[in-house]
Amino acid sequence: MPIDPTLPYDDQNIFAKVLRGELPSKKVYEDEWALAFHDIAPQAPVHILVIPKGSYVSWDDFSADASDAEIAGFARAVGHVAREAGLVEPGYRVLYNVGRNGGQEIAHLHAHIFGGRGLGRMVG
Repeated sequence: MPIDPTLPYDDQNIFAKVLRGELPSKKVYEDEWALAFHDIAPQAPVHILVIPKGSYVSWDDFSADASDAEIAGFARAVGHVAREAGLVEPGYRVLYNVGRNGGQEIAHLHAHIFGGRGLGRMVG
């Protein structure tokens, strides 16, 4: 069920629990700014989620309130994960869902990295 991005951050969301080690993940990368792991319901041959370690509901919240260091660290983590997964060539997609109309289901900012096949049009 899509979420309302104007709600306050809920530290009991599934990604907050993954960050705290309360739930398992198939981790592919971690640094001081971000954690990346395989999606449990992949929508492409490669489907990795990258989440910031800060308490941000959505890209809107993050881009408005995160420090420059957090934003740079998170952006670099997304790029690093894509490179390490071998996705730069032939290509990949990064997706952020924001709010109800954007289809956001978990109230913690997360980037989806998709690759491993042709992905077609962005919006049908």
